[in-house]
Amino acid sequence: MNLFYYIWLGVQLFFGFNLIFPWLIGCLFFLRKKSSSITTKNLIDPTEPDYAIIVTAYEQMQQIPDVLASLLKLNYSNYLIYVVADKCDVSGFKIPDSRVILLRPEEVLSSNTKSHFYAISRFQRPHERLTIIDSDNLTDPDYLNNLNPFFDQGYQAVQGYRKAKNLNTTYACLDAARDMYYHFFDGEALFGAGSSATLAGSGMAFTTALYRECLEHLTVEGAGFDKVLQYEIVRRGHRIAFAPQSIVYDEKTTGTDQLVKQRARWINTWFRYFSYGYSLIGQGITGFNWNKLLFGLVLQRPPLFIFLILSVLFLMINLWIAPWVSLVWLSGLILFATSFFAALVISGADERIYRSLRKVPSFIFFQLLALAKVRKANQVSVATRHGQTE
Repeated sequence: MNLFYYIWLGVQLFFGFNLIFPWLIGCLFFLRKKSSSITTKNLIDPTEPDYAIIVTAYEQMQQIPDVLASLLKLNYSNYLIYVVADKCDVSGFKIPDSRVILLRPEEVLSSNTKSHFYAISRFQRPHERLTIIDSDNLTDPDYLNNLNPFFDQGYQAVQGYRKAKNLNTTYACLDAARDMYYHFFDGEALFGAGSSATLAGSGMAFTTALYRECLEHLTVEGAGFDKVLQYEIVRRGHRIAFAPQSIVYDEKTTGTDQLVKQRARWINTWFRYFSYGYSLIGQGITGFNWNKLLFGLVLQRPPLFIFLILSVLFLMINLWIAPWVSLVWLSGLILFATSFFAALVISGADERIYRSLRKVPSFIFFQLLALAKVRKANQVSVATRHGQTE
């Protein structure tokens, strides 16, 4: 009976901690904010470090012209764009500029990292840095300029800020709200608290040497290469910087089928890689390394909808067995909701995003459907298909 009690208590403490963790990170961020800020003024660097911009496309090329048009408007001159067209029909595609190199793999790669290294092995020159852009992204003209101050400070990995490109459906707005929460707490606040920003899959940049060192010897199948990459970077003792002014516009999920398939892949990656968090926590404790300890706590955290559903379930169970504990759970849920809304306010959320929050239950329902498909997620869907209506 005592063993069951301690297991029950431990499970509740684990999930309850995740409710208050954003608040703790936020407090640390605001306490350290003034002393840890990096200026991005006087952006134009006369030396202009050399960038490779890798754009990966799988089966779909229709958005690539818009991506390239955006990249070719960068206020920067020292870069080349490598478009890896994996399993794509390029018969109607025209190369718009000499800075664009179209690469067509002889065999289907079906992998982000394979596409990246396919491009790296065909670099036209030894680029000092590389940045990864998705086939649905658009970039701010100063995207590269705003990355440079962080590299100049000695960081070898930088995550930019992914803003919503579209808010045309309820689910796109809810997806954007989720991104704002993660970008603030797992990006800006976590980095400001002295740890590393989490990687978001695109809008991120690295020294070419670090990227190769971390992933060249590994085979990463399916989604989640960014989870492996961030672990490899942090375990080597590096911090991943967050560049809030280095903006990439990302297309949000608009329809339910698209949402379920995408979330199934993402949930699958958590189950595959959450143990990395415990590894970093152990390294952080034994090595007295704040970056690894804090980042490890983030990596072991379950997806939002999972720990929110379980938190409500624990609250209801405790109504019968320990009513005062239910009050603790209610306080934790209120504190989490406050943190979530604070992230939206700080991020300047559009009014449509606030209106969409009434559909959160249906958003969670479709993520439960995604959870049911998680075991075969990478076989059912390799990449997100955009353009679906609600």
